[in-house]
Amino acid sequence: MNFSISKRLFFYVIFFFVSITSLGFVTSEDDWGFFGHRRINRLAVFTLPPEMTVFYRQHLEYVTEHAVDPDKRRYAVKGEDIKHYIDIDHWDTYPFEKVPRDWTEALMKYCDIYGVNRQGDTISFGLASETDLQTDSINISDYRSGNAWPISKRDYRNFFRNNILPLYGQEETWSMSSDSLNTILDQKDDFTEVWVVDNFSEYGILPYNLLWMKNRLTKAFSEKDVNNILRLSSDIGHYIGDAHVPLHTTENYNGQFTDQVGIHAFWESRLPELFADEEYDFFVGKAEYINDPKSYFWDIVLESHSYLDSVLTIEKSLSFSYPDDQQFCFEERLDIVIRTQCRAYARAYHNRMDGMVEKRMRDAILSIGSIWHTCWVDAGQPDLSELVVKPLTKKEQKEREELEAKYRAGVNIGRKHE
Repeated sequence: MNFSISKRLFFYVIFFFVSITSLGFVTSEDDWGFFGHRRINRLAVFTLPPEMTVFYRQHLEYVTEHAVDPDKRRYAVKGEDIKHYIDIDHWDTYPFEKVPRDWTEALMKYCDIYGVNRQGDTISFGLASETDLQTDSINISDYRSGNAWPISKRDYRNFFRNNILPLYGQEETWSMSSDSLNTILDQKDDFTEVWVVDNFSEYGILPYNLLWMKNRLTKAFSEKDVNNILRLSSDIGHYIGDAHVPLHTTENYNGQFTDQVGIHAFWESRLPELFADEEYDFFVGKAEYINDPKSYFWDIVLESHSYLDSVLTIEKSLSFSYPDDQQFCFEERLDIVIRTQCRAYARAYHNRMDGMVEKRMRDAILSIGSIWHTCWVDAGQPDLSELVVKPLTKKEQKEREELEAKYRAGVNIGRKHE
């Protein structure tokens, strides 16, 4: 490891302690920083129409404080981390047309199916061509022999829906009945054991998760389930906020490939904390109804990624023009002296990006309000004025206490810096 990389790693470790001491046990992995997520969720309430505003203002503190729950779950729930990002550039280049926008088709394309035949041979299967999903008839290929079975896309999709999607969870391998593979490949009883390996999810599922969350919140509104409305509103606000961060759309999520380790927290935590309250205009207008949520979520991700090059190249250029002792300074926070990016260096980076961080925060605020509004409309615009929050059950209270304890233990079981 060269000296410059060592220095940056050291600075990143220092910044970890900066975040803890300044934000009440907030780690540098917390997306937008806890400050940003809370601020974004809170301000989204003021974009809502009158029929929703009274309810959400009544619970303003809830959606503000619980905006950070998804980050806390990354310390307690395996598989939570993949919901916060998508390393879309792992699969393709902009505009990422090779990545299916449909969740089932994404798994169809990037999962491998394994079968053990009666001779004891393990055979792996998958799409014979990346373009197969664009046609009504597809070919399932035996990777070892090259043999291919032509089947209809509809049948293969139904195979995934009926046999694989119900198994989807946090593990990478799913076992299933051998009958399913024998049937789809018309192999009679040739395969005795079948399992599927998920090669996709580890690189993030953010836009797919957003659509799931949208549907769950719509259902909560339909059922007038006030506790779930508040919980899911807070959660989807967090994930929408994540989708507006350019570094949540790349495999180089913390500058680890470009000798910029720590840029994630610099961009999404340090800059908003320094400049949001002083300078940003958060009057973003009124929430709008979103006709096509799936496309809307993907458009957010694509726009975020379009800023990535600027996020990285501007900081890299500045790091060459600023001496090290002008990039990092000592500050006192909560009676502790810490080392963090100097205000002047942060100001230069902030200015060179020409309002990017402010724009992404503004867009996130309006997007959250618009999705909350869309869920409510799609649920039939239920009357929210009579909804009453129910006390947590003992089980729910215990789960919340356990979540908080695991978070405060500080062991992130997901991907770091995301």
